[in-house]
Amino acid sequence: MAKAKKKTVKSRPTQAASTYPSWLTHTRLHKVVLFFLSIFCYINTTSLDYALDDAIVIHDNMFTTDGVSGIDGILSKDTFFGFFKEEGKSQLVAGGRYRPLSLVSFALEWELFAKKVGAENQPASQRGRPWISHLINTLLFGGTVVLLYSVLLLLFKIEFPPSKAAIVALITTALFAVHPIHTEVVANIKGRDEILALMGSLAALYFTVKAKITDKWLFHLLAGIAFFLALMSKENAITFLAVVPLSLYFFTSTKVPKIISALGPYVVASAIFLTIRFSILGVSIGDPPMELMNNPFLKIENNQWVPFSPAERSATITYTLGKYVQLLVFPHPLSHDYYPREVGIMSWGDWQVLLSLLLYIGMIFYALWGLRKKDPVSYAVLIFLSTISIASNIVFPIGTNMSERLIFMPSLAFCLLVGIVSYRLLARHRLSLKTLVPILGIIIALLSLKTITRNYAWKNNYKLFTTDIEVSPNSAKLRNATGGELVAQSQKPENQAKRDNMLQEALGHLEEAVRIHPTYKNAWLLKGNAHLYLKQYEAAISAYQQSLGVDPNYTEANNNLGIAYTEAGQYYGEQANDLPKALNYLQQAFRLRPNDFKTIRLLGVASGMTGNSEEAIRLFTKCTVLQPNNASAWFDLGVAHLNAQNEVKANEAFTKAKTIDPDIESKRRR
Repeated sequence: MAKAKKKTVKSRPTQAASTYPSWLTHTRLHKVVLFFLSIFCYINTTSLDYALDDAIVIHDNMFTTDGVSGIDGILSKDTFFGFFKEEGKSQLVAGGRYRPLSLVSFALEWELFAKKVGAENQPASQRGRPWISHLINTLLFGGTVVLLYSVLLLLFKIEFPPSKAAIVALITTALFAVHPIHTEVVANIKGRDEILALMGSLAALYFTVKAKITDKWLFHLLAGIAFFLALMSKENAITFLAVVPLSLYFFTSTKVPKIISALGPYVVASAIFLTIRFSILGVSIGDPPMELMNNPFLKIENNQWVPFSPAERSATITYTLGKYVQLLVFPHPLSHDYYPREVGIMSWGDWQVLLSLLLYIGMIFYALWGLRKKDPVSYAVLIFLSTISIASNIVFPIGTNMSERLIFMPSLAFCLLVGIVSYRLLARHRLSLKTLVPILGIIIALLSLKTITRNYAWKNNYKLFTTDIEVSPNSAKLRNATGGELVAQSQKPENQAKRDNMLQEALGHLEEAVRIHPTYKNAWLLKGNAHLYLKQYEAAISAYQQSLGVDPNYTEANNNLGIAYTEAGQYYGEQANDLPKALNYLQQAFRLRPNDFKTIRLLGVASGMTGNSEEAIRLFTKCTVLQPNNASAWFDLGVAHLNAQNEVKANEAFTKAKTIDPDIESKRRR
């Protein structure tokens, strides 16, 4: 009786189904169209280079660039270990990351397609072939879109007429295929982990429903395998432990005990995955780091970083949850970066926070109200809440406020909601098909245009950073990244004419970065680099010292500070004619870099000019030890001995210099 009642309720609004055109039930045609629609939106990504985190997982990852031989390292280490190459650094985000499947695919691509002949001295990024990786991402996304359509068709056809199933599945999947919120996942090669996680999760759900329909155990086995691969792609696949039982409950007559038993393969797959993960990364997720770029819920009080208050934390999380919904409804403008303080410290007095809270309370209320009635809208809302939970910072810290890639999986629930509402408008004669199709066509066309144009922002780091800084000007991380990229680009020969302007622009971004995040050691380092290239030595030294004040063991800052001291010493000695200042800087450089040839030589010259011949001899002798085949080093030593009135030693050094380079004397006179 209960089953008959359920069918009556769900079939009530479908009386106009017979008036629908036949093409609405041509599912094979739909799959072909959806696949090529997906390809159409992302085929232009094949012209893009590597960008953002591609370096971490592809061309600067020692395991990935080892090809097949690096797969063992990928499977046995944290996902980021191959980039940092040090224990501990790979777990800068609480709990670490274990997502090996996408890296295995990158390693295979590197083995098969990376340039090998004549590429030994090229940077790794130039040996890779990003267009192939972009093409594979595009094809995988197209396959995921078709799989989503197949899953929805299978679910809705169990209890609903073919017309409803086809309309809901088609609208949902078409919207999912073109939604611009997905550009970060597809256009950024690293986003393959999201694609594979969703693809594996949907495949698992498909096999579970097939097992219910056919009563064949093989489909349960396939579901477990697919789910395990999804988990090996990214941990957020774990949310399908909620999605699968909800799907069986809403769309089948399966009783609760059998729904629970259907989860068996998922539980086994999860247990195997977690066992592997914990054996590699450890069981504890650890405490959130006290560094703003890895823990957005920090603020400065009394010159110290302290955690947000519970009210500030909950308000900020609530705001970001509302921001996700806004981007799903109106995906503009888009940005890859929502780091602090692009999302500020929110309070419960902010109207946006309160609006988001009311929205989610309404969603939860409706989902629970429709649960007993098995309302498909309730299903869509519950799927959204389930899949977004793991990216919300509520369950555990994710290391950032929010990110567009994190809404990839939850977005299918939003698209499903649009599909269900569209069908209801048709079935209840609120809208005719002749009206709905053009409206949806315009929406899909506009979203496709936005997706295609947004893809170009992912051309490379320079394009991405300089584009998105206009959208996320309050992000310390993006300010730092933009400044760093401008510094790097300014040193390329083709940018020589605008070099200084680029460096000044970089300084503007880096000053903003340290204003937002005063203890941002990398921003201070890059600021020092920009000043150094501009020959602003005191400013460079000050910036490096600020960086070392944050982290005294920061190797790059120590090394660059030594270089700055050397360059400053050379400038004040050779151009400003301020020998005491030159000597002071060179002595500080020597303390930091006691084996640097240039520093030692300049310090030797300065020592000789002050009349300290003994020190000059000691330093030039060290130069000859460091570079025994350097004729100039021996010649300098000869001059120092000569100034010390030791002609025998001087002649020995001059003879050695001439043995190495017979023309050394004439060269030095020039």
